[in-house]
Amino acid sequence: MKAKRILIIDDERPLLETLEMFLTEKGYEVECAISAEEGLQRCEHFDPHVTILDIRLPDMNGLDVLQKLIHNGRKNIIIITAFHDMDITIRAMKLGAFDYIPKPIDVEELETVIGRALKSSSPMRTARTATLNTSLSQEDGKLIGKSKEMKEIFKAIGVLSENRVTVLIYGETGTGKELIARAIHHNSPYRAHPFRTINCSTIVGTLLESELFGHEKGAFTGASGLKRGKFELAGEGTIFLDEVEDIPFELQSKLLRFLQEKEFERLGGEKRIQSNARVITATNKDLYTLVKKGDFREDLYYRLKVATIKVPPLRERKSDIPLLIEHFLTKINHELEKSIKKVERKALQRMMEYDWPGNVRELENMLIHAAIHTQGEIILEELIRPLFGERYFHHQKQMEAIPKEPNLKYLEKEYIARVLNQTHWHLGKTCQLLGISRPTLRNKLKIYDLSNPTKSSVA
Repeated sequence: MKAKRILIIDDERPLLETLEMFLTEKGYEVECAISAEEGLQRCEHFDPHVTILDIRLPDMNGLDVLQKLIHNGRKNIIIITAFHDMDITIRAMKLGAFDYIPKPIDVEELETVIGRALKSSSPMRTARTATLNTSLSQEDGKLIGKSKEMKEIFKAIGVLSENRVTVLIYGETGTGKELIARAIHHNSPYRAHPFRTINCSTIVGTLLESELFGHEKGAFTGASGLKRGKFELAGEGTIFLDEVEDIPFELQSKLLRFLQEKEFERLGGEKRIQSNARVITATNKDLYTLVKKGDFREDLYYRLKVATIKVPPLRERKSDIPLLIEHFLTKINHELEKSIKKVERKALQRMMEYDWPGNVRELENMLIHAAIHTQGEIILEELIRPLFGERYFHHQKQMEAIPKEPNLKYLEKEYIARVLNQTHWHLGKTCQLLGISRPTLRNKLKIYDLSNPTKSSVA
């Protein structure tokens, strides 16, 4: 059996030698090129099964080389780069790159990706004429990170922005689910159309139906005129349904019908209205568990999860914290007219050790709080320490209160307290998560002497 051919295009000679030696030992036939022009010429004569392409080349941008290769029918192109950038990653994936590997290169990861590329039998996507918006603002959905988890999300955005399938985004509160939805929309050919957001947990029953699908005059008490809903207003754009698990069961059937038929009726109306709006949803719950409990329609669940993105909590991608800090400080300096350049090493160490239950949103809020009280160019550890101190104090107090042999009563109290903190003492959401009634929850709060530390429970 003839050896598979691999072409490497990179201007770093030591890297070329290393990769050539490694891949040759693995049984591949390898050729190298140190410029884009040489690489394109070798590609024609060598006809590689896999091409490894650097983004930064002396005579041409690697993305332009990628586009030429794809245009000429080449596939299995693996991008490598020392620069970690969301926009470049997305553009590379949109143009048709097979994968995207950051430097310094993990040769075992590279070998795995090459193996996947060779096994892939599906044709690569051809280049599209739609150009990528490479200057996304913070409001447009700028995502920050160089961790493996975020790299996978960037690649998913690149792929999903090329089509209009329904996407379900999983992730804890504060992980940036809406930013991902916005990034998919703003990198799509429909970026000029509206992006409409609805938080399904904040609007009840009839009002939610009206927000989504609109209503006719007299449809319900207070409906004094015709109102167009988000699906009608979005046109060819995107509807983002956050906390989709909170859509009332009776309204789920109407959403399912829209996803199947791309049409709906206004509340109180009979006219069928067409809409080609794309639907992206998000949740911090396990929807399949809700399906098994009978709280969420199974047919709707499968309609929503045509494509899924799982967003890791910040505690699982702590390597991104320094990048996030840099990004947020730039934003904070602009908004607060500050000139903060960095965070003291001890402060950064505390941030790296912390588990961030509130995720990226909590990190940003903490930096804002510290920046307000920072006079110079450095956020000092003494400004960060009190913010963590409160958290560590409460954690330590809870640990000291744990009996040597926890009983069922203690475990129930701790679990209820954890859910209350997770929902920020929203009693309705807490009841939903615990599967108990409001009176039962209030009774347990009284029994276990649990009270909202902010003194302002949300009913």
